[in-house]
Amino acid sequence: MNEYGLIYPMFTMVILTFVVLLALFRNRAQSVRDGEISGSYFKTYRGEVEPDSSIKLAQHFANIFEAPTLFYVACLAAMIVGETAIAFQFLAWVYVILRAVHAYVHTGSNKLKKRIVVYFSSWIVLLLMWAYLVFRITMSN
Repeated sequence: MNEYGLIYPMFTMVILTFVVLLALFRNRAQSVRDGEISGSYFKTYRGEVEPDSSIKLAQHFANIFEAPTLFYVACLAAMIVGETAIAFQFLAWVYVILRAVHAYVHTGSNKLKKRIVVYFSSWIVLLLMWAYLVFRITMSN
């Protein structure tokens, strides 16, 4: 198996992060153009109330830097120790897909029940990635 195969799901997460950032920027710019908020609000983020659509995107952008950092670390650790088996790569892709679905739900319809299921599913996959990695490293020593 390609020892650098995990770079692709990691890069896909970076692209997902960038897409959310672009959506946030476009939403905020549109909110200023539509007069929903003044541009000066973004200097200190005080004095006005940011539109809900912008808040939702901002919260998701912050969220995408939380649990996914553990994903990046797991992938990098796997690459460093040479544990890039197809099973681990599969889990990495499942994680990325779940995070993309979570982004779609959270920044779209924001149906809480659906969002929670997808969010916790991604956490389970992340935990499985770490457990797999720890097990494989432990068994190889």
